[in-house]
Amino acid sequence: MKKILKKMLVIVIGFVFQGQANSQDMYVKANTYVYASNQYVYIKNGLELNASDSNFYLRNDGQLLQGTTGAGANKGVGSLSVFQEGTVNNYQYNYWCSPVGNVASSTSINNPFGIGLLGRPTTVTATTPANILGSNVYDGTALPLAIAPYWVYKFINKSSYSDWVAVGSAATIAVGEGFTMKGSSGTDATTINGFQNNTGSKQRYDFRGKPNDGTINISVLTGELTLTGNPYPSSINLKSFLTAETNCTGIAYFWEQDKTINSHYIADYKGGYATYSPVGTDGSYIPAVFYSYNGSGTEVTSITSPGNIYERKFTPIGQGFMIEGSANGNVQMKNSYRVFVKEGKTSLSQFEKRANTKTSATTAVTPQIRFNTLLDNGPVSQMLLIFDPTSTDGVDRAMDAANPNDGPANNYFVINDNEYIIDVAPFDINKKIPVGFRNYAEANYKITVNEMLNIPEVTNVYLHDKTTNLFYDIKNSFYDLTLPAGTYNTQYEITFINGTLGLDNTVNQNFAVRQDNTNKQLIIGNPSQLKLASCSVYDVVGRLIFTKNNLGTDTSYTFKTADLSNGIYIVKLTTGDKREEGIKIIIKN
Repeated sequence: MKKILKKMLVIVIGFVFQGQANSQDMYVKANTYVYASNQYVYIKNGLELNASDSNFYLRNDGQLLQGTTGAGANKGVGSLSVFQEGTVNNYQYNYWCSPVGNVASSTSINNPFGIGLLGRPTTVTATTPANILGSNVYDGTALPLAIAPYWVYKFINKSSYSDWVAVGSAATIAVGEGFTMKGSSGTDATTINGFQNNTGSKQRYDFRGKPNDGTINISVLTGELTLTGNPYPSSINLKSFLTAETNCTGIAYFWEQDKTINSHYIADYKGGYATYSPVGTDGSYIPAVFYSYNGSGTEVTSITSPGNIYERKFTPIGQGFMIEGSANGNVQMKNSYRVFVKEGKTSLSQFEKRANTKTSATTAVTPQIRFNTLLDNGPVSQMLLIFDPTSTDGVDRAMDAANPNDGPANNYFVINDNEYIIDVAPFDINKKIPVGFRNYAEANYKITVNEMLNIPEVTNVYLHDKTTNLFYDIKNSFYDLTLPAGTYNTQYEITFINGTLGLDNTVNQNFAVRQDNTNKQLIIGNPSQLKLASCSVYDVVGRLIFTKNNLGTDTSYTFKTADLSNGIYIVKLTTGDKREEGIKIIIKN
């Protein structure tokens, strides 16, 4: 079998692949098909789907990989069919990038895509073309599958909300261009390969057309954003693409949206962009902060942060994302970036389906510190400080990630006077890392260390206020600051050494804080009988759980914790003479 496949494979009857297969070229004649299930087919050169009833079916994570090194080599007027599921209903957007184009031409060029190529699967091989609704209809449906073209847009080398280009039902989405599309309402119980077409907010689409192949040019301009994605009927190694294509910043941004908001009015939208940097073995990810928007698409209020971390090293079929140009020209999608990786968290390839708060498939953790900041008592934003000996203290392409947020309150690292939420730098225990705060009105920030990985050299983390020369412990507690409207890019920095040669340890030395999980209570010992003005308990991001005031000079205090959820909490003690100390505890009920 493999000896035959290494030459030209001519399909004369239906052919089913249950294991991987390799060939130089593949020709599928009229009234025949190839069916690849749960495996990949590798074709070194071109695939010819000769006739309109020549078909290539990819099912159960089946994928097609090709080795063409130049322009696409696929031809014919037959179709490749591959399923992919959205994650939203008729009110929210997914960002897509099609693996196929139209089949109007039998030449070997890649063809444009339009939503008319999407279908509703009815059997493992049969499909019903989606009904394309009128241009003034807003809501798609699952059964029958109907798509509202009103919400189909693309974004090429632009920077503002008004620059979105309406596509509608036109087949004008060039290969490699991404597009937006809202999902469908209702459900579809049709079950194929063990999965329903739509269980609710998870519409399955049949992408059916000429498979994209070869080198694909994607236009970029310096400082402008482009919606692109994975243009192939296989996974791609996003880490490799971002690292190699030097005309972009090497960072990908993924749209996420609050799926509980059922409205078409932009003023009701809640969403934001998550950030992926390829630095480290599997890359690094910052969850989105959700904002509300005004009628012109400007972020006006920070709402929440879902905290979902998706595995993005490999991009599954159909996934769209934003990139930013760093030079005028093109970035190129190439067959060399294509890989056979099944979709799922453990394989580091997700179409925003399964959320996880920590990476479970990472083989080697890059030294890093992740910070949480509670923004004006609303959402939690994250910053990630990574240590890599190949980096610099300046901006490093495909490492440092620019801040995608422009909400009313923001915090970030400051690199070359610009805002970043991922900062990659060489490690030095004496290093000082500038951080900034920007808010349009008075705002409150509570900043703390969320996680430290593979960095035993660091035992303390401080936020240093250079104006007052005070150092605040944010490893064991959080720092609470309220700032008037303005931009603060030079006043604060992260350090690992307290420059005042030691904190005042009065509180630490005179109070004993212990969590008794057996009896579900917090115990505070005060053997020196210092005056205790208050004891406050916060969750790990700074939300106040409870506070007790005017506690006096008792030798001990106990507080019930049975009603608190399991997790890390911060106990903040304040003495009568205004000395403060924060201590982290772990509650397990």
